[in-house]
Amino acid sequence: MLNVPPQAFPAPSSQQRAAAGGRGKVPLKPGRSLMDWIRLTKSGKDMAGLKGRLIEVTEDELAKHNKKEDCWICIRGFVYNVTPYMEYHPGGEDELMKAAGTDGTDLFDQVHRWVNYESMLKECLVGRMAAKPIAAPKEITSVSEEKKQLNGMLPEKKVLGASSKDLTPSYDWFQTDSLISIVIYTKQKDMNAELVILDCEDKRLRGEIIVDDYSYLLEVDLDHAIQKDMAVNIAEKVGKVEIILKKKDNVHWKILGQPLENHNTFMKRTDRGLFYRKCKLVSKTEVTHDTKLFCLLLPESTHLHIPTGQHVYLKQIIAGTEVVKPYTPVLPFLPLDFQEPYCHDSAYIYLMIKIYSCGLFTQALDHLQIGDCISVSNPEGSFKKSQVQTSEDLFLLAAGTGFTPMVKLLNFALTEVSCLRTVKLIFFNRTEDDILWRNQLEQLALKDERFEVQFILSQPVRDWVGKQGMISSSLLSEFVKRSRKDSKVLICICGPTPFTEQGIQYLKDLGYSQEEVHPFTA
Repeated sequence: MLNVPPQAFPAPSSQQRAAAGGRGKVPLKPGRSLMDWIRLTKSGKDMAGLKGRLIEVTEDELAKHNKKEDCWICIRGFVYNVTPYMEYHPGGEDELMKAAGTDGTDLFDQVHRWVNYESMLKECLVGRMAAKPIAAPKEITSVSEEKKQLNGMLPEKKVLGASSKDLTPSYDWFQTDSLISIVIYTKQKDMNAELVILDCEDKRLRGEIIVDDYSYLLEVDLDHAIQKDMAVNIAEKVGKVEIILKKKDNVHWKILGQPLENHNTFMKRTDRGLFYRKCKLVSKTEVTHDTKLFCLLLPESTHLHIPTGQHVYLKQIIAGTEVVKPYTPVLPFLPLDFQEPYCHDSAYIYLMIKIYSCGLFTQALDHLQIGDCISVSNPEGSFKKSQVQTSEDLFLLAAGTGFTPMVKLLNFALTEVSCLRTVKLIFFNRTEDDILWRNQLEQLALKDERFEVQFILSQPVRDWVGKQGMISSSLLSEFVKRSRKDSKVLICICGPTPFTEQGIQYLKDLGYSQEEVHPFTA
């Protein structure tokens, strides 16, 4: 559910991303679009209701403002008067009221932690939460403690707990006359390129290692300049990651560099802010009458492989406000030869995006010129390849651009999962003209006997001989069937919120368990 006309905090529905938790878009009154909200915030109106003052807010004071006509919410220590935003919220007033008069940080993170609320609600800022009196932490002042941090030894305060200490990654670095070698000991087996994200801009080096739901971050301002091309070597079985940098000048480095704020930390990924890098638009190709394939080029000093089933966020400044939307990368085309895994150049990111005539975000995307840049985040998502690797039957239910997560999944399943007996795509669209990559899908079905595609249209022309209708229990019972009575099945679903929510319920009614159904969400 990816590409509805963009709304804002906390969460838009979209045609590629489906929310699994029951949230959906509610109809907004005329004049309550994102653009209308941006105009209102720039009108000079006193949105916070404090005539420009910022105040310190106690818990008791915050709790008083818990009504629709007087609603304050705290997010990460900052309090906002969201009363004027009620009618502009695409998820409806009731969603905002769940956090009325309270700290809504956890709820916000569950919904869409990626939304830049600071930008969207900056004119609604009331002030900071009053700090609770706590014992002052002991400061690290000794040179020896700082040296430990620079040499890759994690201070005790950044370790998750005694039981986690042995699993915490660490690093060391070495140099020759021309090279700097940074070695990260992840202490994880089966480390691979998708779990290593590396960026270097100017002299700022940022390396993130993904360890399940956690990540280890190395982030320093390098002591000297380096060349743009870097190398990453991964010893998968022992979990060692080596980053090789080329010195710009053959000088001896006394230290690797100055540690930045989150350097040498190991924490839950959801506790880290999203990191973006600027990517260059290198091509736009028409896929259907309203959908295009965008090709973005990563910076030369970036190592990023986006895992199957995960999405990225695109960030644009529109009318002075930062707007963020999620999209799932696809392949440049559907490979038809499955003798060996297809690997496209990882320097490029391909995004299939529906352009809405009144969509603020997608219109801005469509107006980008070749050579323009756009900010792209690190990947996120809960899908694991292991879900497919243990399955015998794979069913993909997609509506519109909800097809995009299925592209890499199809390629992975047909290439690398030998135990799969059947792979079936049930693809819902309005008309034939809306079907993405129809010819490629039909060719794939002819090429691989395991794969079957079924097109279902809700607004077909008279001569359409295929299936028609909307997602329903009867349609799913016809097409989603185990190849054997006890076969292990995985059903992936993605589309507009109502499509996904209805599909999940129909599948439950048909006897499929929660573990057998994976909705793609953002």
